[in-house]
Amino acid sequence: MSSQTTSAPVEAAPLGLILAAALPPLLAYNQTPSATLYNQLLALGGWGLALVLLARATPGWLSALKSPAALALLLLLIAPMSSVVWRSLPASLGLGAMAILGAGLAVLLVAQGLSREQRGLAAEALCWGLLAAGLASVAVSLVQVFMPGWADGTVIARSGIPGRAVGNLRQPNHLASLMMWTSVAAVFITERRGWRWLLAPLLFAGVFTVVLSASRTGFIGIAMLAVWGLVDRKLSRSARLALLATPLMLGASWWLMAQWSAEGHAFGAASRLSEGAGSPSRLAILRDAWALTLANPWLGVGWGEFNVAWSLTPFPTRPVAFFDHTHNLPSQLAVELGLPWAGAVLALLGWALWKAWRGAARADEDAPLRRAALMIVLTIALHSLLEYPLWYAYFLLPACFAFGLALPTQEPARPASGLPWQVVGGLLIAGSAFAVWDYHRIVVIYAPPADAAPLNERILTGQRSPLFGHQADYAAATGFPPGKLALAATRRTAFSLVDARLLMHWSRSLETLGDREGARYVADRLREFRNPTGDTWFASCEDAASAPLMPQCQPASGVVDWRTLR
Repeated sequence: MSSQTTSAPVEAAPLGLILAAALPPLLAYNQTPSATLYNQLLALGGWGLALVLLARATPGWLSALKSPAALALLLLLIAPMSSVVWRSLPASLGLGAMAILGAGLAVLLVAQGLSREQRGLAAEALCWGLLAAGLASVAVSLVQVFMPGWADGTVIARSGIPGRAVGNLRQPNHLASLMMWTSVAAVFITERRGWRWLLAPLLFAGVFTVVLSASRTGFIGIAMLAVWGLVDRKLSRSARLALLATPLMLGASWWLMAQWSAEGHAFGAASRLSEGAGSPSRLAILRDAWALTLANPWLGVGWGEFNVAWSLTPFPTRPVAFFDHTHNLPSQLAVELGLPWAGAVLALLGWALWKAWRGAARADEDAPLRRAALMIVLTIALHSLLEYPLWYAYFLLPACFAFGLALPTQEPARPASGLPWQVVGGLLIAGSAFAVWDYHRIVVIYAPPADAAPLNERILTGQRSPLFGHQADYAAATGFPPGKLALAATRRTAFSLVDARLLMHWSRSLETLGDREGARYVADRLREFRNPTGDTWFASCEDAASAPLMPQCQPASGVVDWRTLR
């Protein structure tokens, strides 16, 4: 392949990479019921554009298919397919998972297949995108904490937590993880460009924003930055000192905010610290997830089925909050895929991390790039032990690209065609545009315009959505009269969302159709959550005369398999 053929795409690709990394975390505009859907679709479309532009510069992507990271993603890609075909996962949820995982695999292969001379350009473009997203999020966070009246909800998201920044992703932990990526990007760019005087203020901006977010995950991430400065002797002296100073920056940021709060302003991090260093609810959900894993050790409960399996399994000491994830990646894979499948995926990812670590430790010209890329992966891996960020396209796709850059360059026996990635990229762009159109079938259910059709008609139209039908099902399950149609919708939407209202309507539909034992069992699960919505419903049981006639007032005689209630 001539140098002209390999370099021309990448001359256009940096802008595509910058946009793909920078824009999704900055989009504040959203429409109910999903607060981050447009961010994810923008990520899928942006990375689709990057794939199109990078396609001809990836001669080694075919060889990269044999890498452990690619094999791990292939194993994961099979999971939603199998749950749709052999289990009961709604096709709309399966298609979404397959699209995101397939895009992640494509991005990984393209990054790993880049020629050696192109990797530096691609890595710098990625870091410029992350740095731009981070600096803009710093400004957003300052508005949210210090000038909340300026947040209009369209350009700058409103924070629903006084004294805490949430960024335009509306989630403090997501903001903190973005700040970690911004810090890594700042190290790489300032080292590569020789702007070493700029690193310390950039790091302070990131650390200060983490304090504004009050994310405990972010505080651990700051410790990771300090460890990086301690162990990486190949960084410049000024970069190492700046990284080692990040805990001091944390202390200084905390002191500044304490002075602010002394004047009567809310300081979210101080309130957060008073709650303790850990989360009892998170520990409880891990305990319950392990119990479900032991009960389903070989094939798990099924991809995407933890939500319904946990909600419908008796756990008398369960957390009172509704959880749809275990908030820990290994635990999530184990409970949904089973120990053999999850073990294989985690072993392959561990092997890939080891290969990336060894490559980063070498003293060659690619080492700075590999170390920065590996730090991007490690910081989001830390977050994945406490949350589930990789279920979001705007985190998964940059992480996959960075992972590909961190892994050894694939030297092909002969250059592979880039046409498949142009096709995949085009499909991602077209699919994202279609998803925006398709989602409007759901938006009109929950936020109808003045000339909207009747609710039942809007729900039936939304249920025909190939990508978001499960979200229309929730409206049907809780809005239709108890009975066959409501129960069918309940069984589908439960894979996506289970809450007190849904459990109450689920029980009523089962009772209407004559399944009193199932109705009582579902009511028992609602009682475990100790939710105010359920308390109001159960209050009718205090009437001794009518209580025997109400299924929610009598406990089930035994345990009902949650699979039969779906």
